[in-house]
Amino acid sequence: MNVRRSAAALAAATVVLGAAVPAVAATPSPVPSTAKPAGLYGTSDPTYDGVWRQSLALLAQHTVGVTPADEAVAWLAGQQCANGAFAAFRADPAGPCDPKLMTDTNSTAAAVQALTALGGHRAAADKAVGWLKSVQNADGGWGYSAGGASDANSTSVVAGALAAAGQQPAQVRKAGKSPLDALGKLSLPCGGDGGGAFAYQPDKKGALVANADATAAGVLGALGEGFAATAAKTSAVPVCGGTPGALTPADLARNGAAHLAAAVTATGHLTSALPGAEDQPDYGNTADAVVALAAQGAAEQAAKPLAWLRQNAAAWAKQSGPAAYAQLVFAARATGADPRAFGGTDLVAQLNATGPTPQATSPAGDARKKTEADTEADADKKSDSGSGYSVWLIVGVFLVAGIGIGFLISARGRKRQP
Repeated sequence: MNVRRSAAALAAATVVLGAAVPAVAATPSPVPSTAKPAGLYGTSDPTYDGVWRQSLALLAQHTVGVTPADEAVAWLAGQQCANGAFAAFRADPAGPCDPKLMTDTNSTAAAVQALTALGGHRAAADKAVGWLKSVQNADGGWGYSAGGASDANSTSVVAGALAAAGQQPAQVRKAGKSPLDALGKLSLPCGGDGGGAFAYQPDKKGALVANADATAAGVLGALGEGFAATAAKTSAVPVCGGTPGALTPADLARNGAAHLAAAVTATGHLTSALPGAEDQPDYGNTADAVVALAAQGAAEQAAKPLAWLRQNAAAWAKQSGPAAYAQLVFAARATGADPRAFGGTDLVAQLNATGPTPQATSPAGDARKKTEADTEADADKKSDSGSGYSVWLIVGVFLVAGIGIGFLISARGRKRQP
């Protein structure tokens, strides 16, 4: 969903796109360049998406009543650097983080969402949030790497992490600007081409170009929601509107949802547009769009892409691995569908099979009942902000700045057109 800002990320684009928000189901899995660490979900090389896919997998398990294996949670927690940040992967978590290791906002924010939901890792989550705040840009947003230009995907996944940690994104400011201000600057005006959508970043000429990936993330970011967002209590057809130049967060989310709804009307799915490749269905971003539409209250508009995923996404998820299964679990849960009977596939069982055997699995599969971890997380949230602000979104892939790769991955990088 986002952009990987390094040459290494470009080399890993295939892995990232296939793991988190891949556009092509037939992309072959890369040959791992490092031995698979104990506790890690998935079998592909974790160099560019290890923390990302682990975070999504553990969070998805938690949302459906699965208690992850201790070693899986320990692997994720052990990836954190002393300053609170996470990199996509570090092979030797026993030692200090190498100064040359590239930590990033997306991996860090994803880990915050997972560790906060699981409970028992408050200190680690707080340290990670502290690092995220320390690298916030003056426009209120975040880029993939510290100091990088703000983009809609990174800003949104961090907003989701802040909300998960019990903080209101609108109150997290740098130079007087919040993440919502940054997202507002990346929202296309209604009435024009791509009206209501979010751009990933302004192009070289400063123009905003609609990006479905950034829009799915941006809707959740504006709502203060994360990957595991649930359906809004009220439902309405999203229509692009609001006062130009003074859009509220609710306006930004509704307008983005209106764009997504229009984008999936004809085929039921979003389409990838990678340079030099034929346009193909974008499974990962379609799943993210379903979550965004449901969270905004566009239940009717989410129904068609959800049905398309039920019919078509099983092979993609099987090939792509844990993050893909997690995205489908999030889409099913957000719309009230059963992730254990999703188009003939038990997404939960398939996800569980990609890593260490979970400690326990709830037969009902619905983690809306309060678990001990939920209770702890709620208590932590209240002590931090007293707001009880809800948990959030998505990510997806990271675009490599200046290289032209248009869902992560982190493994969320690519620019996509609706």
